[in-house]
Amino acid sequence: MFPRVFLNAKEEREIEQGFPWVYDNEIAFIRFQREDGKTVESLPPAEWTGSDGSVIELYAKSGAFLGTGVINRKSKITVRLFSKDHADRVMENPGEFWAKKVRDAVNIRRMQFAEGDSYRFIFGEADGIPGLIVERYASSGKVFLVVQFLALACEVFRNEILAALKSYCNPTGIYERSDAGIREKEGLKEKNGWIGKAFEEKIIIEENTVKLEVDIAHGQKTGYFLDQKRNRAQIWTLCHGKKVLDAFSHTGAFGLNAVKGGAREVVSVDISSDAVEMIRRNISLNGAQNVMTAREADVFDLLKEYEAKGEKFDVIILDPPAFTKSAKQVQKAYGGYKEINLRAMRLLQEGGFLVTCSCSHFFDENMFYSMLMHASRDSHKKIQVLEKRGAAPDHPILLGYPKSEYLKCAICRVL
Repeated sequence: MFPRVFLNAKEEREIEQGFPWVYDNEIAFIRFQREDGKTVESLPPAEWTGSDGSVIELYAKSGAFLGTGVINRKSKITVRLFSKDHADRVMENPGEFWAKKVRDAVNIRRMQFAEGDSYRFIFGEADGIPGLIVERYASSGKVFLVVQFLALACEVFRNEILAALKSYCNPTGIYERSDAGIREKEGLKEKNGWIGKAFEEKIIIEENTVKLEVDIAHGQKTGYFLDQKRNRAQIWTLCHGKKVLDAFSHTGAFGLNAVKGGAREVVSVDISSDAVEMIRRNISLNGAQNVMTAREADVFDLLKEYEAKGEKFDVIILDPPAFTKSAKQVQKAYGGYKEINLRAMRLLQEGGFLVTCSCSHFFDENMFYSMLMHASRDSHKKIQVLEKRGAAPDHPILLGYPKSEYLKCAICRVL
């Protein structure tokens, strides 16, 4: 018998709506079978003698079965669910179970993307594989996967998942970027490096006909932010003959897409000297030196400087990092988002375009558009929202799991 985790009263509601996590304070007790065959209950769960990383079944207080997952008492997210089936059925052939999960994720992407595209292969809980991120980078006829095992729930099935990735993706190489701080909260050590044969860590990918250098070993997170791929393509229609400011640029990808769209002048700005050097290499890769320049600066300070000088732009792109990574910091983040958007609105020519984004799931859609409304009021501008966009379809949204709907991208006309 697999251990059974029982929830406190009414804690099953979010689970039934699709939420895949159970927090430590939501658990009432664990029912399990001792070595002598006797069934006992552990209260509190910390007294359970089983191992973290064990497969368990989850039940409501009423006794209704809710799903199968992995338990980890070192984490506040104590159970991560991965199946609606009973554990004995799932674990009858775990290799085939995880192979099907990977195969399903791969097939969904292949409906949307071409062989030469780079995109996210697996998006954690949204694809039913808790804590697992897999990026697919296509480079000069080769395919590289960058994997992140961010939770014990996927780490314990590491071998089965890697075997499935090799089988269905046939990658040239696999690089692991399990170097995120979240692993410490899961009781895991950080790790990174090639799994198997080593290759060059800096590769060149092509996105929307733009060539981009990606450092899969040292770039932020998995080396590149693939989620904005289609939003970057969308700005082509806005930029022909225009003067464009690309703020929080990171790799210069938005700015280079503006160049491809026919912009007459593009300034890409980032506070990181390493990022600016990468932007300059990418400018050179695309032969965009006559149109695009890179500048190292704090965007908040630069927007103030431009405003003081009376500088104007036709298009401004704001793609900042997450200003908040916890619910406690939302109000502080609100002020940061509002300031950069307010100043950008003031810098735009009448009828200019603002492409503004937030990648924090804590800063939800309602708060994001409320912030834009208040920024427009305080800047004495009127705003037409032409499009509300999100991440590309390689980042599917799991209903009931708000964290999967994290990216907001608004294309606005400023009057």
